[in-house]
Amino acid sequence: MPIAMSREEFEDAAADAMDTIPQELLDRMDNVAITVEDEPQPGSVPGLLGLYVGVPLTARDSGYGLGNLPDRIYIYRGPLTRYCHTRDQLLHQIRVTVLHEIGHHFGISDERLHELGWG
Repeated sequence: MPIAMSREEFEDAAADAMDTIPQELLDRMDNVAITVEDEPQPGSVPGLLGLYVGVPLTARDSGYGLGNLPDRIYIYRGPLTRYCHTRDQLLHQIRVTVLHEIGHHFGISDERLHELGWG
């Protein structure tokens, strides 16, 4: 059974997760928007909790930025509320998911994020 959390509470939890990121990392984030969505797009990987779409900072070259749309980080409310069994677990998993997707923005692989405990 999904954990009950309003969209506003969920968005606040995602914002709280952002607040835990050291300022020096936030200062290095560039051209990225974080969005809460209720569900992933149809046909997405089952159980997808978040998604980074864009060009990681480590892959950008001198031509980047000329007309590039912002990178997007999607945090999926529905899968996260279904994945967790308690409110505390949900709050923790929201933070992990936000940090995981931000890691992709910095060019960190899934494997390394799992090694670091952010998978």
